[in-house]
Amino acid sequence: MKGILDRIEDDLYAVILVEEERLELILPANRLPAGSKVNSWFTIYAENGQLAVTLDDETSFIREKQTEELMARLRKKKKGSRFKRK
Repeated sequence: MKGILDRIEDDLYAVILVEEERLELILPANRLPAGSKVNSWFTIYAENGQLAVTLDDETSFIREKQTEELMARLRKKKKGSRFKRK
């Protein structure tokens, strides 16, 4: 399954959201792979009765580009307020 690093709380706990399972995983932050940051995508699987988390650079890259394209379209569309000031 795939999950995204939503946040790190108190520099101790990592909160990973898994959309397809509608789960919120809370792991010790020191169990995250090197190079992990907020909005990083992971592949999550069970290994020896424990959850294993590996960084999914390809999904992270694709999702980041999709977000950038969406933001660019939204900025281009923005024309200002339709209301006039008095």
